[in-house]
Amino acid sequence: HQQEAIARALKKEHFIVTSGTGSGKTFTYFIPIFHHILSHNPQEEKVRAIIIYPMNALVNSQYEALMRLKESYEKRTNRPMPVRFGKYTGQEDETERKKLQQRPPHILLTNYMMLELMLLRPKESLFIDRRQTALEFLVLDEIHTYRGRQGADVAFLIRRLRLRCG
Repeated sequence: HQQEAIARALKKEHFIVTSGTGSGKTFTYFIPIFHHILSHNPQEEKVRAIIIYPMNALVNSQYEALMRLKESYEKRTNRPMPVRFGKYTGQEDETERKKLQQRPPHILLTNYMMLELMLLRPKESLFIDRRQTALEFLVLDEIHTYRGRQGADVAFLIRRLRLRCG
């Protein structure tokens, strides 16, 4: 499933991966995202990927995993990690939010409620507005959790995001 999904992502095709826990689904989107960022002007400080998780606990867990990857890379190479990431969940203090707004990460980890607020708040439009971003990837992790009205709300949110970011 990883090879097929990565091949689709590299061709800019949409895909869905359904596989058991611990099967490496996360790699199916992070590998193409990292590849794209590293291949397309990584010094440019614009959001390239937004990854939406249904719960902040999942955002925090993934952020910690990325931090371990960053620390390992920097320890091994003695260079800063060229791919930057950040979490934006509503749990961050004002200092952290301003830091992300002043220097947007390549990969933004968030939840659907914060994505909704990004569409509404002028200070956060730099994460999603087509004049200020280079958004190429939108990932919905654990998409099966969005059902009924919440699923409809998330679908509508994605449509509005696509209009806004071009």
